Amino acid sequence: MGKIIDITVPFSTDLPLWPGDPAPSMDYMKCMAGGYRCNVTRLETGVHFGTHLDAPCHFIEGKKGVDELDLNVLVGTCTLIEIPDVQKIEVVDLEACNIKKGTERLLIKTYNSHYWSQPAHEFRKDYSAITADAAAWMVDFGIKLIGIDYLSIQLFDDQVSTTHLVLLDAEVIIVEALDLRFAEPGNYRLTCLPMKLVGADGAPVRALIEKE
Repeated sequence: MGKIIDITVPFSTDLPLWPGDPAPSMDYMKCMAGGYRCNVTRLETGVHFGTHLDAPCHFIEGKKGVDELDLNVLVGTCTLIEIPDVQKIEVVDLEACNIKKGTERLLIKTYNSHYWSQPAHEFRKDYSAITADAAAWMVDFGIKLIGIDYLSIQLFDDQVSTTHLVLLDAEVIIVEALDLRFAEPGNYRLTCLPMKLVGADGAPVRALIEKE
């Protein structure tokens, strides 16, 4: 068994928040310091906060929710590539990585990763993400799960949400806000399991990779 690398950003209420989303809260409903016999934490959060995945129904009405996702896609061999100096990830950038045919799970490490050295940073609009053309290339290539190291797979100024629509219409699972600082390019075994939230459009995940 190889070394397990936890690529989940630790959940904390001071993580960057997508503009306009409600701020999460985490506090005690009961605490031993207050005289109770146990501690009980209450959590309020949107499902697209911190490390999380997007289910197809996030952007497409009637598509699968989190509880319907194929576990065989969420666990298995993945390829991690690095595209360090590009904000708009285009088809040419993906082709330059020589991704092996048959790859179904793809994680992209970008300059976003260094932001997680300070998890409580202000939200960055200039994060690296993929274009709609690159998303279409991934669908044609046979990618079933795509992960990236910031809060969205698509560029902040993509107000039509084209990248999400291309991927989710093809039922590609999107994993966002991964912490890939300590992972080098290569092949790994990925475990990326969400809470089983019935009908939900997304869910927090614990994501791990292990060198094969």
